[in-house]
Amino acid sequence: MAKPKKRYVCQACGSVSHRWQGQCPDCAEWNTLAEEAPATVFSLKHDLSSGGRAVEFVDLDKPGELPTRQATGLAEFDRALGGGLVPGSAILMGGDPGIGKSTLLLQAAAKIAREGHGVVYVSGEEAAGQVRMRAARLGLSDAPVKLASATGVRDILTTLGTMSPPRLLVIDSIQTMHSDTIEGAPGTVSQVRGCAFELIRYAKETGTAVVLVGHVTKDGTIAGPRVLEHMVDVVMSFEGERSHQYRILRALKNRFGAVDEIGVFAMAGEGLEEVANPSMLFLSGRDEPMAGSAVFPAMEGTRPVLVEIQALIVRLQSGATPRRAVVGWDSGRLAMLLAVLESRCGLNFSSAEVYLNVAGGYRLSDPAADLAVAAALMSALADRALPDRSVWMGEVSLAGEIRAVAHGGLRLREAAKLGFSKGFGPADVKQPGKELDYCGLKQLANLVDQVITTE
Repeated sequence: MAKPKKRYVCQACGSVSHRWQGQCPDCAEWNTLAEEAPATVFSLKHDLSSGGRAVEFVDLDKPGELPTRQATGLAEFDRALGGGLVPGSAILMGGDPGIGKSTLLLQAAAKIAREGHGVVYVSGEEAAGQVRMRAARLGLSDAPVKLASATGVRDILTTLGTMSPPRLLVIDSIQTMHSDTIEGAPGTVSQVRGCAFELIRYAKETGTAVVLVGHVTKDGTIAGPRVLEHMVDVVMSFEGERSHQYRILRALKNRFGAVDEIGVFAMAGEGLEEVANPSMLFLSGRDEPMAGSAVFPAMEGTRPVLVEIQALIVRLQSGATPRRAVVGWDSGRLAMLLAVLESRCGLNFSSAEVYLNVAGGYRLSDPAADLAVAAALMSALADRALPDRSVWMGEVSLAGEIRAVAHGGLRLREAAKLGFSKGFGPADVKQPGKELDYCGLKQLANLVDQVITTE
């Protein structure tokens, strides 16, 4: 019998190598290859066509009731989930340490338990007393949540088998779970994959909604094997800056709903509070019009969110290397937009430092923000404020054209509700009503006329 070969698995991306290397050849991370038990090699002589159980097939139009979603009691949480928890679903939630993942899940678990449904909260990172202290601080001590501190998956599933399946099972976190059938320390690729598989199988067999809390790496991605995100039904990211009170719950993958919905929360002394109108939060502090400030109506799923984009231009003496600093937007897109402004509009940014910030720590990925960023840059360059109570939207091409955006009318109607009176964007957007004066622009040069040449 041939001696089994050693295998080294990257703890960052899950790739397998047959020799140890200082750097992973796939993800280029250093010191992440760890030796694991060799995989079992099956002979081609094994016949898998018999000995198993028959699989039941059903038709797509088979009559029957669809699963009923379970509301969490937090409207913003339900919005991000697509309407609530689906029975038998597996949810993976990631986020930076201390951002509030455990607080959010404890609040949701307490609300579901108070409605008379069974809820189990298993913490592998904290003792039961620490969780009870947090519950007391949040005013949730009276919630009938079954709490345990454990890391053994076999012990957890054995205990759950002696009771009725709960409506919700929270595992905090999956990186601390350990299976005695798999070699390796908790947090390794094989342990995370194996433990998640057993918990997800329990969810599918019993109809319990399972929430797995996941650690994140330094670049913000969920730690562990990439296959973990494929195994679960929903992948959620809890984002925010510690210096700001707001938090955003974003769905990155959702088999039961849209992937672009967000839930907005504000961290308060008594836990996380829902923010029904995020635009008022991100626009707070705007009193008088200032140069370099533009408001952009972003779209998060079906919800328009108005955010402020701030730009600052600092002229340098000859010979100095200008700096470009961006917070909340893509730095590569800023470089492209600066090139378009210089090439198509004749504006000079090559001898100036450019600073761009999305107020409130909000992160933008919508290409429709190009026009708002360009307006903020022009306003800062000319040291002239943009028209008061105005919003800007539109994608800018390399030819300097202002292209159409999705849901333009919905964005403008939301701006009108918040008291904005002027809108600037693509020429093909219909005017939402008499309460907002809309100006359609075809070329970026038209924006120069609006910002710089108009008195």
